[in-house]
Amino acid sequence: MGLVTWFVGVLFLSTLLLCSADVHHYEFFVRESKFKKMCNTSTLLVVNNSYPGPEIRVHRGDTVFVNVHNRGKYGFTIHWHGVKQPRNPWFDGPEFITQCPIRPRTNFTYKIILSEEIGTLWWHAHSDWTRGSVHGAIVILPAENETYPFPTPDGEQTIILESWYNGNFKKIIDKALASGTPPPQPDAYAINGHLGDTYGCPTDTIFRMEVDYEKTYLLRIINAAMNEQQFFTIMNHTLTVVALDASYVRRFKSDYILISPGQTMDVLVFANRNAGQYYMATRPFSDSAVAPVDFITTGIFQYTNFVGGSNASLVTLPAMNNTDAMLNFISRIRNTNVTQNPPINVPADTDINRRVFITLAVNDLPCKNSKCVVSDGFAASLNNVSFVYPHIDVLQAYYRNIRGVFAKNFPFLPPEFYDFTGNLTGVVSAVEVGTRAICVNYGDAVEIVLQSTQMGAGGSHPIHLHGYSFYWVGAGLGNFNGETDPSTYNLVDPPLMNTIDVPGTGWVAIRFFANNPGKFHLESSPSSIVLTTKVIK
Repeated sequence: MGLVTWFVGVLFLSTLLLCSADVHHYEFFVRESKFKKMCNTSTLLVVNNSYPGPEIRVHRGDTVFVNVHNRGKYGFTIHWHGVKQPRNPWFDGPEFITQCPIRPRTNFTYKIILSEEIGTLWWHAHSDWTRGSVHGAIVILPAENETYPFPTPDGEQTIILESWYNGNFKKIIDKALASGTPPPQPDAYAINGHLGDTYGCPTDTIFRMEVDYEKTYLLRIINAAMNEQQFFTIMNHTLTVVALDASYVRRFKSDYILISPGQTMDVLVFANRNAGQYYMATRPFSDSAVAPVDFITTGIFQYTNFVGGSNASLVTLPAMNNTDAMLNFISRIRNTNVTQNPPINVPADTDINRRVFITLAVNDLPCKNSKCVVSDGFAASLNNVSFVYPHIDVLQAYYRNIRGVFAKNFPFLPPEFYDFTGNLTGVVSAVEVGTRAICVNYGDAVEIVLQSTQMGAGGSHPIHLHGYSFYWVGAGLGNFNGETDPSTYNLVDPPLMNTIDVPGTGWVAIRFFANNPGKFHLESSPSSIVLTTKVIK
C-alpha cells in the first residue's frame, strides 16, 4: 500500500509540473572585474560584472538554458547545486566529472532540468576555488496552481553568505596547493557582497533590507562561504525555518539559524517590532582545533520610512565554538508530509543492498613541487584515497569505454579502524591518490555512513551529493557503532537534503535510492568520489 501511495503521489506531482512547465534562457558573461573592499582593490572572476552573480528565477518543473561565455584567462565549469538533473548528467557541471572545463574565449550552453525541487538552490563554478566569486541564487517558485504550505509571504529577499579574500580566489588556492600548505583564512565574511560596518574601512558598504510593519518576508539564505558553517540572526526578531535544500521541512522557530557551506534555507520573518533599524548578522561556527577567524558581519533590517540609528547596539549570536547551539538547531530539522513535497520514501533496513562506511581526513602527502615550503603537504581524503582529477571527464570515459581514466574500486570501508575521534598516538595512516568510483545498480538502496577523524586537526566537513537528494537518517558524536547506532536512526520523518555537515568529532548516516542514471559525485571539499548509477537492462 505504501509503494502505491508513493507512486500515485509522484505521478500527481509529475503531472502537475508537466502541465505548467516553462523554458527560460540566460546569458552568463564571465570575466575579471575589480572590487574595492576593506580599503583594498581585488580582481575577481565574476558573472556579468556582479558579485554575487545574477539570480535565476523560475517555477517548479521548468527547464533553463544558460549560455556561459568564458571571457576569463582559465577554464572552469558551472554546477547547479541541488538540481537533480534527471537522466541529464552531462549538464551537472563538475569539472572533469561530467565535462571538461569551458576554455577561455569559448562558450557552453547548459540545460538545467528542474523536477521536484522547490524553494532555493544556487549555482557556482566547480573548478578549484573559483566558486568563491562565481556564484548566485536559483529561486524556484511554486508551479502554476500550486501554493506554499504556509501563508503566502508579502515579500522575499535572497541572502547569500560569502567568504571574502583580498585577492583572487584561484591564485590563492593555486599558491597553497603548489607550496603544500593550507590555504589562508578569509579576510572577512560578506552578506550579498557587502562587508558591513565591523571591519574598519569607511568605504565598506552594508546590506540593507527594507520591510513594512506587520508584513511577513521569506528569506532565501544561501551559504556560499568556502569552508565555514555560519550562524545567522536578525536582532529582536524570530526566524521560522520552512525549507532546507529545496525541500519543505516541519516549521520551527528559532532566534538564529545554522547553515552549512553549500546549504540553502528558507526562513520566514514577521516584521512586528517597533519601527527602526535592526542588525542582521552572521558569524562562523567551528568544532575544529584549527578554528576559522571569528568575524561578525552585519547587515540592516530596516523598517520603511524610519530615519535614525540601529535599535540594537549589540549583536547576539552563539559563540563560534558553541556546539550546544549547533546541536540544538540541527536536531529540530524534520521532514514534513505536505502535498508540495514528494511522499517520504526512506529506504528501510531490509531495502539496503549497498552499505558504505567512509572516513574523512586530512592526511600528509609528500610535496614534490619545486615551490614546496614543507616536505609533506596536506591532502584531503575519503577512506584514505585522495581524489585526482583525470585528463578527460569521467562521464565521457564511462560511455565511450575509455580505459585508464578512473577505477571502479573505491573501498567500501577504511583500510584500518582506530579511535577516529580520539587519541591518534601511534596511528600511521597512509594515503593513496587516484580517481576512484563506486558503482551501483539502478534502484539500489544505498546507505552511507560518514565518519570524521582527528587526522589533520579534525573539524567538520560539508558533504554534497550531486544528482540526488538523500535522507539524513542519523548522526552522533564519537565513533559510529554499527551494532547500536542504527537503532537511533530516524526513518519516519528524516529531512531530505543534498548537503550535510559531518561534525568534527562525530558521524552522519544518509540513505537514498539510486534512481538517477549517470556519473555524479560525492564531495567533501576538496576530495571526492565518483558515484556511478548504472541502468540494468
